[in-house]
This record gives sequence, structure tokens and C-alpha cells, in this order.
Amino acid sequence: MNIFARFAQDESGATAIEYGLIAALISVGIILAATTLGTNLGTLFNDIAGQLDVDVP
Repeated sequence: MNIFARFAQDESGATAIEYGLIAALISVGIILAATTLGTNLGTLFNDIAGQLDVDVP
């Protein structure tokens, strides 16, 4: 019975899971931010390239 009581009170596994969840959420946030930034930069560069495109006779 003593083994089960110690197992029930051990919180080291729960702490590791919490840190893992926090790391996963941060990773998702970074991926979303990078994707949005990349799309916006692509659009910006395409607009600039369109303005610089001049027909040369």
C-alpha cells in the first residue's frame, strides 16, 4: 500500500507533462507567427517587384 501512496503523491511526471504542453503551445505560436510573417513579406516583395517592373523599349 505504501508504494501506491507514494505513486499518488509523486508530481514529477505531471510537471514534465506541463512543461511539454507549454513548449508545444509556444512552438505552435512561433510557427503561426512565422507563417503569417512569411506570407505578408511575400506579398510586400511582390508588390515592390511589380512597381519596379518597367518596360524597356
